[in-house]
Amino acid sequence: MKLFDLFDLTGKVAVVTAGGHGLGREYCLAMAECGADVVCNDIDSELSAETVRQVAQFGARAASVQGDVSKPDDVARMIETALTHFGRIDVLFCNAGITRPGAAHEMRYEDWAAVVAVNLRGTFLCMKAAIPAMLAQKKGAIISTASIAGLPGGYAPDTLVYAATKAAIIGLTRHAAMAYAKDGIRINAIAPGLHDTRPVGLGIPPEVQEEIKKLILPRIPLGRFGEPGEIRPLAAFLASDASGFVTGQVFVQDGGMLA
Repeated sequence: MKLFDLFDLTGKVAVVTAGGHGLGREYCLAMAECGADVVCNDIDSELSAETVRQVAQFGARAASVQGDVSKPDDVARMIETALTHFGRIDVLFCNAGITRPGAAHEMRYEDWAAVVAVNLRGTFLCMKAAIPAMLAQKKGAIISTASIAGLPGGYAPDTLVYAATKAAIIGLTRHAAMAYAKDGIRINAIAPGLHDTRPVGLGIPPEVQEEIKKLILPRIPLGRFGEPGEIRPLAAFLASDASGFVTGQVFVQDGGMLA
């Protein structure tokens, strides 16, 4: 088999949460470019529909599913849509995430609970719902979006709950990878640094976004933020047979910041 053939996802089906914008949209486009059909979930149906339109430019089939990953019924509907439309699930990107700024002594419990619900519970619910289809196929790839905030050295101000959930996602990824390796299901995580995605709906006030950028940019050896499309090759690698011997790993893409 030729090297580039390992990245071919023709005939495969990828489900991407929060695929309507940011890195989620890049994951959808990467899957489509490699030949996969795509189920794009987002809480904003208009953003999801726009991603579906862009996916179609690669000749891939796509379906848009509006839903909140923190709600079991919405997650079940997303998985059912994938199975009804395309008959299988080969790749799952657990990408949905939000944050709320605040130090521990200032944060409202409601804000803490909201972030945990989407970031951590949502990742768990999506894994739980998709794994049975992958078990039946004896193969699958799950990729969760963690963050350098969940790793040592990834500190940014007012990101306590975000960092906590991203660290937990890394733990979930590693444990699940060991549990399902025997079943042919590979589970990895991507830990992005700051990419210029102009985040939509993450709950970060614009002024806080600017403060984070000012703090982080001087700490990036490459001297710039990541371009959104730069995440696509890594997504394609982890979703495809090119990473057939890779599981339980966290892939940092941060311009050298944690180095």
